[in-house]
Formats: sequence, structure tokens, C-alpha cells
Amino acid sequence: MSKPPAIFIAATGQNVGKTTLCLGLIAGLKKRFNAVGFIKPVGQLHVKVDGKFNVDKDVVLFKEHFQLPADWQDMSPVIIPPGFTRDFLDNKVSEEVLQSRILNAFQKISAANAYTIVEGTGHIGVGSVINMNNAKVAKALGLDVVVIASGGLGSTHDELALNISMCQDYGVKVRGVILNRVVDEKLKMILDYFPKTLKKWGIPLIGCVPYNDLLGNPSIKDFEYLFSTALISGERRKYHHYNNLRLVAGSLDAYKEEMQPNELIITPASREDIIMAIVQRNLESSEIDGVEYGSGLILTSRYPPTQAIINQIRKADFPALYAPLCSYDAMKMITSFIAKIRTEDVVKVKKAIKLVEENVNFESLLLKG
Repeated sequence: MSKPPAIFIAATGQNVGKTTLCLGLIAGLKKRFNAVGFIKPVGQLHVKVDGKFNVDKDVVLFKEHFQLPADWQDMSPVIIPPGFTRDFLDNKVSEEVLQSRILNAFQKISAANAYTIVEGTGHIGVGSVINMNNAKVAKALGLDVVVIASGGLGSTHDELALNISMCQDYGVKVRGVILNRVVDEKLKMILDYFPKTLKKWGIPLIGCVPYNDLLGNPSIKDFEYLFSTALISGERRKYHHYNNLRLVAGSLDAYKEEMQPNELIITPASREDIIMAIVQRNLESSEIDGVEYGSGLILTSRYPPTQAIINQIRKADFPALYAPLCSYDAMKMITSFIAKIRTEDVVKVKKAIKLVEENVNFESLLLKG
């Protein structure tokens, strides 16, 4: 029996860039097929849409960006919220029901499209506790798998070995590997050597996507989500990306000597001298030079900024927010934060698509056999 016109996109782990790759793959496939579908069979991080459906966050991104017509529930048939695993182990959830939902949803989306991208969750083994890991789902759907991995050599191969082994255990063919975020200085070496290490499995390298600063660079809107707060100013530039992020806690004179445009500053809300220096520089740049200085501001500490300071920040109209925690804790959260691509962040979405389209071999991706 021939396989459906679809591919299962898996990864060696979380935050490898699977969603970014799927954006570019769908964009490229839409240039080759008149209709391309998307489904994420098993989701974890989810949001409520239309006031009633819990759907995976990635589904919202793809449905809205590509204006996909499929129903929410078909694009995200199974969600694993907190407590779901315990319900499954207590026999309150049926494995047969879960698999039936996935199969029915995939059949509907596949039938309505010339080609379908199926996005997995995490590494190949994720979902095993409910008997719905990525390899098992791909097998049930009759699909080959493409594995996304971080752009390295030795450690990347080791991670692939574990994930490919699980695919082999389920009798799932790995059609190819795509390496993501390959740094420029290693690109030639990776292209020379990685196909050699894949030979033992007979798997081709079908893509090598270079690292790009913008894709890993959060906007202040991302920090709004991170700190569960709201911008106090600068809504029009909420998806602006900054060249530099800096904690400022020293003297005003030292800061003034080091001020730079397009910089995101973290400082206590009580440092009104620092805040007013930033306000003044942004106002001067707009009024005198006719260009935006491009500052962003994250204010910290237990006590919020005064209304007078908020009014001054709003006058300069640059992005700013207040996070009710100390600067150290804020920096710790920021440095461990991995920004996800959002539908509204058009610049980042377009860049992701361009990088993938230029660096993935679509002929190999679509090759069957």
C-alpha cells in the first residue's frame, strides 16, 4: 500500500527548532502543491481558541499564518494537559480513543490537501507514557520521518542514534535528517563530515540550516509573556528586536558613557536617574535627529515605578514593562528563556521561512522509496 502524501517531522529534543523548520517547509511546499495541510497529533503547550477548544500553540501559528481551513480539533486532535498522564494510568483515558482521534483527524486533513506536514512533539520518545510516542504515531499514520537535530557533529550524532534507533524499533523509515542552527564557522565541516556519519544508517542529510541571530532574539513582547505582565509603553514597537541586552545598576555617569542605540535595559524601578537618562536620549533622538533611538526597558524590584515616571516613559513612547521581582531573578529568567516564534512577529516568521527554503533539499524531502 502506498504511503500518504505527507511527512512526519520529528526532532532529537525540545527547542531544536522544529516549529521554525515546519514554517519553512510548508512555505516551500505551497510553491509545489496547490494545497498543503498541517497537523500536530499530540500537543502539550496549548491555548484555548474560540472560547472552547484547547489546541497546541504551534497549530495557532500555522493556521493563522498560512490561513489553513482545517478545523482546530482536526489540526490538534490530542492535547496532554497537566494531570492527563495520571488519568491515562488510572484507565480514565483510552489509548484506542486517542489513536482513533489522531487517525480520523489526519485522514480528513490529508484528504483535503495535496501534501501534509505532521509535526511531532519533542524527541521521538515523547508521549511514550501514554503509548503515543512520535515513532508509534508515525507508524500508525503510515509515514516516513524526517528528524531535526542541532547543528553539531559528535553530540548531534549521538542524539540522532537514540532517536533513529527508536524509529527502527517501530519499523518507521527515517527519510532524512535536517541540521538546524549550524554556526558559520562550522558549516563547511558539517557539510563535509555529517553525510559520512549518516551512511551507516543509509540516511541522507537533506538540509543544513545556518544559525541566525534574529531567530533566537526575543522581542519585548516575549518578555511580556515571560513575566506575565503588560507593556506600560511602546505597544507599536512590541515586536522590535534589540542588538544588546544589559543590566544597569551602577552610576549614572558610567551608564551615560556606555549608552547605545537599540539596546534593551534592565534596571530597578527605583533608578529614576537611569530611567530619565533613557527617556531623554530617546526624545532627543526623535526630535533632533529625526530617528528613533530604539531603547527598550524592563523595570524590576518589589515596588513599581511611580506614575510620574510612567508618564515620562510614555512621552518618549519606547517599549517598557515592569516585572515585580529583583533584577537578579529577572536576568536569570531571561538568560534561560527561549523565545518561540509568534504569528504576529512577521519579521521573524519571514526570516525563518527564507532560511529553510534556501537550505533544505525539497526534492530529497519528497522522495519516496
